[in-house]
Amino acid sequence: MHAENLDPASFVVAAGRPERTQGNPVNPPVVLTSTYVSTGVPVPGEPLYARIDNETWHPFEEALGALEKADGPALLFSSGMAAIAAAMSVVPAGGRLVIARHAYQVALGFAHDLGARYGVDVRLVDIDDTPAVIAALGEHADLLWVESPTNPMLEVADLPALIAAAHAAGALVGVDNTFATPLAQRPLELGADLVVHSVTKSLAGHSDVVLGALAASTAELRAQMHAYRTLHGSIAGPFEAWLALRGLRTLALRVERSQANTVELARRLATHPLVAEVRFPGLPGDPGHERAAAQMSGFGSLLGMRPRGGVEAADAVTRAVRLWTPATSLGGVESTLERRRRFQTESLTVPEDLVRMSVGIEAVEDLWEDIDQALRTAHP
Repeated sequence: MHAENLDPASFVVAAGRPERTQGNPVNPPVVLTSTYVSTGVPVPGEPLYARIDNETWHPFEEALGALEKADGPALLFSSGMAAIAAAMSVVPAGGRLVIARHAYQVALGFAHDLGARYGVDVRLVDIDDTPAVIAALGEHADLLWVESPTNPMLEVADLPALIAAAHAAGALVGVDNTFATPLAQRPLELGADLVVHSVTKSLAGHSDVVLGALAASTAELRAQMHAYRTLHGSIAGPFEAWLALRGLRTLALRVERSQANTVELARRLATHPLVAEVRFPGLPGDPGHERAAAQMSGFGSLLGMRPRGGVEAADAVTRAVRLWTPATSLGGVESTLERRRRFQTESLTVPEDLVRMSVGIEAVEDLWEDIDQALRTAHP
């Protein structure tokens, strides 16, 4: 089964199925084993030990690799951060890492840890300011780390321009594609070298697993990432991998519904008298709209809202919702929201009253009624 022969909405349903032979199951089995029968000198590719490989990973890895247009299957990791750590391992001691200022806070924490322990020159940039990113790359860099849209500010990078500039400076380009999913954006097709996902989010889609994944542009780079995973033991559990594949089956339906909900909610919130600002690339007036429309096939299911009344109002909104769930994480079937600066590790340039909203698949009128009453409750 090849992704290029099917619409992605069909491919996520068909990918990773067992062979169609009489009596075969329609779903792949879960293989629960720590080791395999083995005698003599091990043969490359032969099952040996479950830290190296487990066949339960393969259907998901093959499906995601094809969706991202990677050179070979993706690689599953124990978490999104495990995948990010593997990708950032390409930066040598004393090297240069240019990273979005509003990247995921734990990714930023890991980058600063590389700086503290290994002397990596970590340069923070506004990823939507192309000249500033190019200046930070300088004459030589090792890795440009991109989020587009960013977490949580929803800035949109000029991916083709930044990828070209990074390669000219000798840097690899890694893109966290969690927000967009491969249904809306495929950075490898634009020239990126590595793409990572928090599978925990939209790909699995039900807030019941913690997993990460990485796809590479070349077989050599994939082999390097596989070696890192094996050495560091950052592997996925087989049952979690099976659940992620099951979640992937409905990805297209969930993305279609949640994106439609997000567009409608963003449009209404933008004119709400108790809302000071809305950030969402799908709004025509958003700073990232033109770029997103040019390089994405959808605008995602995340939006940022700043209610009037500052931090107190933002916290009051999160307490007043009844259908929306106040929680961290995103990309599940349920709608969640949180004030991001409640985390002390969040970037100080994120407004203290910014509420990040992950829109799920509920009926849009119910979602609207709930957030509207919460805003009004915050302003009695």
